[in-house]
Amino acid sequence: MTTPPTGQIRAPAAETAWNEPAALVAAMLNPALIATLLSTAADAYTRRQTSGMPWALSFIIAPMTLHQATREALPAGTHTRLSAWIGHHPVLRAGFPRRAKVLVAPVRAGLRFALRHDMLELHHDCLRPSIHLYTPPSQDTEMHDILRSARLIGRWMAENETAAVFAGLGVGP
Repeated sequence: MTTPPTGQIRAPAAETAWNEPAALVAAMLNPALIATLLSTAADAYTRRQTSGMPWALSFIIAPMTLHQATREALPAGTHTRLSAWIGHHPVLRAGFPRRAKVLVAPVRAGLRFALRHDMLELHHDCLRPSIHLYTPPSQDTEMHDILRSARLIGRWMAENETAAVFAGLGVGP
């Protein structure tokens, strides 16, 4: 076995590919990204319900927007009722409690980031956006899809009782 002439050891291509999913997961769980999607959802929510978005819904929004299969299955608009959508996607609903549980710590970190950096304000257990930072990224990116789904889910949550959302998705606040 020989070492590269520069004295550096290079990882085989298989090892590099193995680390790529971990880097992607770390990027998706970045507190700043979660804070941005929560702020986007809260903005959409408060456009329909001026009282603000119940903070507990943060734990619903993140697993719905960050999970690619769920995001791709979302309807184009809020004309589809949440309960009907849940009924048409039993496999996504069945996996939702596990996904939500895994994201509790990253969502808490995202909430802390958003509150600390004045992206969100907490008023009587409800989140309100402090600033409107939604600038749509180019449409051919995953970030565009994540933020578009966060806006949709924010509007969708505003049309439903919080307890009904949790019950329908099989989780508790």
